[in-house]
Amino acid sequence: MNILEIYNKYHLPGNLQMHMLRVAACTNLILDNWIGKTIDRKAITRVSLLHDMGNMVKIPEEEIQDKDFIEIRRKYVREYGTNDHQINMIIGKKEGLTDKELEILDGKRSRKNEQTVKLDNYEIKICAYCDQRVAPDGVVSLKERLEDAKERYKDKPLSVWSNEEKANQLIECGLEIEKQIMEYCNLKPEDINNQSIQIYIDRLKEYEI
Repeated sequence: MNILEIYNKYHLPGNLQMHMLRVAACTNLILDNWIGKTIDRKAITRVSLLHDMGNMVKIPEEEIQDKDFIEIRRKYVREYGTNDHQINMIIGKKEGLTDKELEILDGKRSRKNEQTVKLDNYEIKICAYCDQRVAPDGVVSLKERLEDAKERYKDKPLSVWSNEEKANQLIECGLEIEKQIMEYCNLKPEDINNQSIQIYIDRLKEYEI
């Protein structure tokens, strides 16, 4: 099934669709400039295109004005619960992600940066890095994106980002992951931007999962 058909099947809002397309586009730009060991391009692309399917439940209902969309979100919660990561895993599996791809999906979270930086798994590193480069409005620097996460979640006690020492460590590990990736890539971090990924977004809209 075409990726846009999948997004529409789950009634994802346009901004969430575009986030996942941008992340996948960043991964594809890196892959086209990769000079390191052989890695699984297909797995990286598929995971990136489906990685935030559960983010519907993170949209506060009081911020939704469309009554139809409120009911769609409530249906999501009734069917899948309220844990966005668990929903990502459930829908990823439902849409055909393999065990290897589900492992990448589970491992790529920013909260796991301290583990990711020590891995020799560049599928996880690239997926994690590219997700952490894409803000709601487009591609930004890694530092800017993670400092924003630290600020947004500082008052949420259950978030790893609410602990300043832990948050700073996650940011440092994220920056080290960036260095690790760039070592095997004919790009500089600033080469990954909204302009350079646009051609990939256009292609990925036709991607068959």
